[in-house]
Amino acid sequence: MQSWRRNLYILMVSQFLVMSAMSMIIPFLPLYLKEMGIKDPAETQLWAGVIFGINFLSAFLVAPVWGSLADRYGRKMMVLRSGFGMAVVIFLTGLATSPLQLLILRFLNGTVSGFIPASIALTATNTPKDRVGYALGMLQSGAVAGSIMGPLIGGILAEVIGFRMIFYFTAIIIAVATFVVLFAVKEEFKPEPKEKKVSFWKDGSIILHQRPLMILFSVGVLLQFAMVGPAPQMSLFVSELGVPGGHIAFFAGLVTGATGLANMLSSPLLGKMGDRYGSERVLFVTMLGAGLFFIPHIFVHSVSQLLVLRFLLGMWVGGLLPSLSSLIRKYAPSGKESTAFGFNSSATFLGNLLGPITYGFLSGFIEIRGVFLVTSLLLLFTAFWLKTGFKLKLSVSREGEKRAMKHPA
Repeated sequence: MQSWRRNLYILMVSQFLVMSAMSMIIPFLPLYLKEMGIKDPAETQLWAGVIFGINFLSAFLVAPVWGSLADRYGRKMMVLRSGFGMAVVIFLTGLATSPLQLLILRFLNGTVSGFIPASIALTATNTPKDRVGYALGMLQSGAVAGSIMGPLIGGILAEVIGFRMIFYFTAIIIAVATFVVLFAVKEEFKPEPKEKKVSFWKDGSIILHQRPLMILFSVGVLLQFAMVGPAPQMSLFVSELGVPGGHIAFFAGLVTGATGLANMLSSPLLGKMGDRYGSERVLFVTMLGAGLFFIPHIFVHSVSQLLVLRFLLGMWVGGLLPSLSSLIRKYAPSGKESTAFGFNSSATFLGNLLGPITYGFLSGFIEIRGVFLVTSLLLLFTAFWLKTGFKLKLSVSREGEKRAMKHPA
């Protein structure tokens, strides 16, 4: 098997394990706080929101630093650094006895996190350029599959072994996935000669002076802001629609899972299309499609209608992040790819942080149906911002035709 394919399949499985492990614990943070003695619902929600967001804040601050170090010392090293670091911090989280300790540990987890971005950078730089879209789509499928399975497994384990033990179990899974990468993944990496190495600030300046990358970073912020922002509101919307037998949690999970399943199925296909016809076009069209599919959400009157729409939405969503990552790889200066991915990670973390806060504020004035309209308009704006910034022509270029002939369906 070709080295890049072998690495891809190993990292795909490792991402599945890591995302499964991480998504086991996130939904149960409020319940873990109650176990610590926080009884007031308002206080629990406040602590849960701050503890959830602090992870994105610290990750936003340090991601470019880790990216720059990856360009100097290797991307595989950053995957290992993140995997083993998170395993230790999450194990310690299981020992926490107060909300303040949990807050500090979540902040530390953000500083050492980056397994997924580092895996993306490793795959993107060790895969032939004409197969990067396909490879990143496969990685996305692995990560999404893990995020679907994690809450289900976590819910079962919470009943059997308790919340605290889930953290220890999560740490073990992440450590196992990291050991698999350590022994099985082979990276082709040649460090720069010492005389060519520059400071992190110089690396950052080089990246931030690349106009295509700055456009892509802004797209990353807006995408995550728009896609993650409405997520906390979905369970409330399911409750508003009414569900059989009052099983709100089950149907809320089903709605989320429908989007994730479609995302997982469509990512490799849309990645291949990006390799053939250009990731710029795939990113534009999928953003346009996602934006348009949020509009019917406004008129939904039953959970069954919502399930269908969320699945169809997921088919478009599957092309967003893989296409964006493929473009980061394409426009990053040679030898600075991981630094570029680091800045892109910061951009997406910023969207993850600001989206839920802003949407939570807006929903108090325009309700959840108004939130869907805002999301639609924001995605459509972002699509045309990308089109304008790249002066994108929707007709397939000769280069795209050549790619299609090289990789027939």
